Amino acid sequence: MSGFDAGWVAYSNQSRPGADDEVPYLEKHAAQAKFHEFLRTFQTDTEGQQSSEVYKYSDALIKDKSRLRVDLQDVKLFDPDLGACLQRSPAEYLPLLEAAALERIQRTDRQDGDNQAPSDLQVFLHSSAQFGPSSMRELMSSHVSQLVMIPGIVTHAATRKHKATYITLECKTCHTIKTVTCKPGVGGAMIPRMCDAATLGGEGNTCGQDPFIILPSRSKYVDQQQLKLQERPEAVPTGELPQSMTLIVDRHLVGKISPGTRVTAIGIYSIYQVHNYKPQCCATKDAKSKDGKGGIAIKQPYLRVVGLEQDIEGDAHNSPTFTMEEEAEFKAFAAQPNLHERIFAKVAPNIFGHADIKKAVACLLFGGARKRMPDGTARRGDINVLLMGDPSTAKSQFLKFAAKTAPISVYTSGKGSSAAGLTATVVKDSSGEFFLEGGAMVLADNGVVCIDEFDKMRPEDRVAIHEAMEQQTISIAKAGITTMLKSRTSVLAAANPPSGRYDDMKTAQENIDLQTTILSRFDLIFIVKDERSMDRDKQIARHVLNVHKNAGAALEVDEEEKKSTCMRGKSIECKVMSSLVTQEEEFLKRYLEYCRVKCSPRLTQRAAANLASDYVEIREEVRQRAAGGEGEMPAVPITVRQLEAIVRISESLARMQLQVDVTEAHVQQAMDLFKASTMDAVRAGATEGLVFTEDQKAEMHHVQVQIKRRVSIGGFVSESKLVHELVRVGLNDSLIRRALLYLVTCGEFEYRKERRLIHRLQ
Repeated sequence: MSGFDAGWVAYSNQSRPGADDEVPYLEKHAAQAKFHEFLRTFQTDTEGQQSSEVYKYSDALIKDKSRLRVDLQDVKLFDPDLGACLQRSPAEYLPLLEAAALERIQRTDRQDGDNQAPSDLQVFLHSSAQFGPSSMRELMSSHVSQLVMIPGIVTHAATRKHKATYITLECKTCHTIKTVTCKPGVGGAMIPRMCDAATLGGEGNTCGQDPFIILPSRSKYVDQQQLKLQERPEAVPTGELPQSMTLIVDRHLVGKISPGTRVTAIGIYSIYQVHNYKPQCCATKDAKSKDGKGGIAIKQPYLRVVGLEQDIEGDAHNSPTFTMEEEAEFKAFAAQPNLHERIFAKVAPNIFGHADIKKAVACLLFGGARKRMPDGTARRGDINVLLMGDPSTAKSQFLKFAAKTAPISVYTSGKGSSAAGLTATVVKDSSGEFFLEGGAMVLADNGVVCIDEFDKMRPEDRVAIHEAMEQQTISIAKAGITTMLKSRTSVLAAANPPSGRYDDMKTAQENIDLQTTILSRFDLIFIVKDERSMDRDKQIARHVLNVHKNAGAALEVDEEEKKSTCMRGKSIECKVMSSLVTQEEEFLKRYLEYCRVKCSPRLTQRAAANLASDYVEIREEVRQRAAGGEGEMPAVPITVRQLEAIVRISESLARMQLQVDVTEAHVQQAMDLFKASTMDAVRAGATEGLVFTEDQKAEMHHVQVQIKRRVSIGGFVSESKLVHELVRVGLNDSLIRRALLYLVTCGEFEYRKERRLIHRLQ
């Protein structure tokens, strides 16, 4: 117990008996006796059924004598008054719990004949149920010095420090030794100004003022670390900045958490003096405002952590919990016929068409299976999708849907994002120390990162996320800090061509103005075009108008319901919140979370053989196209990464059905989706659009003849001058440019001087 810096919280009277008649108070000796009885007799199964650990905490102390995890709900179940005291005054009662645990170990060791008592023991508190404030925004001044439970994301971790719990002092004159207890958390010690030993004999003080010196070798220290906890992105209200809080961890909790980790912290809500506080209302000439004494009543809150639970797949300490009714409902849903079509229909139902993109977004949300190789390396299971095409084709709406549906998500824009904002940055604090702050891809670990306007990012910023997209790690080597952060995220990006719209007159390389190194990391690449068709335009217009009409009707119903509910005097908060997210979206969110936790499919032998054969055929097709185009490589490379992409898509399709085996049907469906997306982008280009009827072919041939008459072999001519001359004789401008592009593709002409001149080769 000596390691726990027992002390007080500044400006708190809750440890005094009688301060609040409604709160029970137990004397220290009685509380320690109850804690000892709790550790000795508490059973996990009180109904007498067989259990592997009947005496939960007594058995835990035998296994590990240096640390003990205690559930606050167990303490409340054993003695409600004892649990209330521990929650209301943890700084007073937690040392008693550690003392009781240490006493329990000593008694057990004496019975076993072991006289080596442990020198230190740390008790970690956790709770199987939420208590008190559930977020940082709910913390008030009334919670100071109480036990609170706050979830969040650790954005930075400072270096390890050593905090003194007891300081040994020696008088320089009489050499008297004195021990002073340090305040807990970030507090220090009050060193006396006068020596007490000099006045014991009734004589005057001969040691003088400030006679003590500190003896570091005889003082006691514990490890301490400062963390920064930030609100989870999905919990931040729209239009507001995420709030953050300082965490202080010590002893066994030091060095256990890295930036980007989602945790649930249980600790003592404490305060400390703000240094150099300058109220804005005070004049700058005020001396008190300059030295900070004018703000002596202003305190800064922080959390003294006594328990830290790391989240796994979005929930604290354990995997997400599901009720038996939910599991039965999910299994019945997975057994339905046409399950894939049902799931795809739930993806962005307000968007008309784009069936293949909806399939891709569903595969991205469910994800493939992560694999750990025998040599220790890992293979990612997250799927990356790129939407490239014309404006007003619902690309951003798909990103918004994915960010809203995924349990963990971060939405950002490429123009407003930097390399440090997406990965991690090294920041220097006020004390001169460097620490890491995680970016969007670190904060969205085990989730989805949605990047809009991906083409507007600077090339050097896109290069920074190469490692995060494939290896799913972020390596940092800056300011003496060398570390590696996890970024196990899926990336859903939307981009526009360089000219703003997809130009059929340009090749795929010109329309997709991204490096092949970043394109190869996307599993699926979609070319989204705004097709001009009267029938399709009518269908889209009808669908959009129905969406707006139904949304307005729902809003009117909500307003009427609010008025009637207010007249009845009942709260409408739950109904307003439930109207924000439909029941279908909530079911899809819970179902995909269940599938990601409970199912990890693998390829069967026959499915792997079929996939290998299809991959070889795709590579051969790309090779033949490159050879036919005078060795020009496609805009989207087809490499082994694309083979792994098809594997991940197949696994996600099997995971939707809660199947552990990836069958040939899953591989075929994944291959069809891959051909409709990435392979379509590979084939995209000017030559693909040049398919004409017989009349169009005759007209195209006539235009080519007119062009060749005006340009001799080996001659040069200005493109604008040639087009203007042909338009004057009655030819169509668009047809002229198509004919020129066709002649360039066939190798008879070539562009020079940045497409300003045309050179005839043959």
